[in-house]
Amino acid sequence: MSERHDAIVVGSGIGGLSFALSLARMGMSIAVITKKTGSESNTNWAQGGIACVTDGGDDFDSHVKDTLAAGDGLCDVDVVRHIVERGPARVAELIQWGVRFENGPDGRPDLGREGGHSKRRILHARDMTGRAIESALLRAVSAAPGVRMLEHHLAIDLITRSKFDARTPMGGKDDRVLGVHVLDTRSGTVRTMAAKIVVLATGGVGQVYQFTTNPDIATGDGVAMAYRAGAEVRDMEMVQFHPTALKAPDGGRALISEAVRGEGAVLKDLSGKAFMADFHPQGDLAPRDVVARAIDAVMKRTGAPHVLLDATKVGHGGFAQRFPHIHETCLKAGFDPAREPLPVVPAAHYLCGGVATDLSGRSTLPGLYAVGEVACTGLHGANRLASNSLLEAVVLAHDGAEAARAEVARFSGEWPELPGWVDGSAGDPDERVVLTHNWDELRRTMWDYVGIVRSTKRLQRARTRIGTLAEEVREYYWNFKVEPRLLELRNLIQVAELIVECALQRRESRGLHYTLDHPGRLPKAEHSSVRRRPTGA
Repeated sequence: MSERHDAIVVGSGIGGLSFALSLARMGMSIAVITKKTGSESNTNWAQGGIACVTDGGDDFDSHVKDTLAAGDGLCDVDVVRHIVERGPARVAELIQWGVRFENGPDGRPDLGREGGHSKRRILHARDMTGRAIESALLRAVSAAPGVRMLEHHLAIDLITRSKFDARTPMGGKDDRVLGVHVLDTRSGTVRTMAAKIVVLATGGVGQVYQFTTNPDIATGDGVAMAYRAGAEVRDMEMVQFHPTALKAPDGGRALISEAVRGEGAVLKDLSGKAFMADFHPQGDLAPRDVVARAIDAVMKRTGAPHVLLDATKVGHGGFAQRFPHIHETCLKAGFDPAREPLPVVPAAHYLCGGVATDLSGRSTLPGLYAVGEVACTGLHGANRLASNSLLEAVVLAHDGAEAARAEVARFSGEWPELPGWVDGSAGDPDERVVLTHNWDELRRTMWDYVGIVRSTKRLQRARTRIGTLAEEVREYYWNFKVEPRLLELRNLIQVAELIVECALQRRESRGLHYTLDHPGRLPKAEHSSVRRRPTGA
């Protein structure tokens, strides 16, 4: 007998928890699945803040214009306006849930500015905004009736009608999501969980690259599961590389928020020359794709292993007061940002593509919703404007919950008894070193061939090698019992294949996708799109 809930939310970041809280207010039963602890999410790592029009000197039209400019022609204008205009109400709701944003001496919000923004509109809680939001939402969820948090549980795959009804074509109009198979990572057992709707809020894909600002949990689980279930995935080639990750002596890549440049920090080459004015009229506050490519170009031209971020003249009370978490991170790595420039390099940061959804978070597969970084709504287009992601998550979580309430109410008929998980003759993994080698090779391949600057030859090389890795992991998957590292590697390989496929579809350079073979832009911007065929593994 499968466990039954009105809704299953996979992921415990701002999107998933906001969605769960909204559903709880409607009297639903919700299970929140999170593969580590509730606080382990991409949201928890968000430093900059949430972009929202809250000041009389700002307006919706300016925020929309800035978003469209960053998105390089691929944004959906109606989606952008919808999210921007509904932002203030959702920010007010966050405050009701206990989030405390910074205020200035006059008691008004202390608004920051980041690259691509024409106004100061970034609400923040020092440089740990994500952590402040995550903590407040977790407290609210713990007090909400009907919400059950399942920590240390990793979703394996979506259960759809087509999986056990041969008369239903995968991804067709009669197909729908009915639940999830979930691995309890502590006991090693697999649970079969049924739901009227499933919400994917699994965050990003940063771990598919060798260098990333993302936490270890960012393994693209939601995108991979949705694709395997037959949902449309689009614009996966639009991977944002954050321009400024601290290059630590131990090889780590710690995020240095764009807000640091918003407060006056300047990018320089190793000779001390500021260079961003040579690449864009907005200089150090240019959109992220421009800054990342500029740094990449300077490093390749000079042969330097990094560039410098000079934050020694950051005002607003000094670096340590404005950015205490970043300051502590730098000191631990052996650098004092108040006294010396910081060595920085780009690193994989944010996925602008993902599971295709409408303005209510509905995917193309009935019963399946997606919210946050895992979703592709049309807001970000070809390049996310800084700090728009948290805004998108709370707006779409609210609107998605409203749509979900109607869908749950329409759910009719008896609950089908879902097929349980079958291990068959699978045994315990014999040589886990295989997974480690494949994981490392995948990430190096993606960094070398599908990074900031691409070419058709590089993409084709990546596709060939990733295809071989996929076969090796597929064989391993069916022969051995599932475990977290295997499931995450399986998802990362799936995500890598989708990124390469979408990149090969786009025969132009637009936003985050820059290819040497097609340096110009096509007259009409179109989405790349992939959807799994009914046959295949």
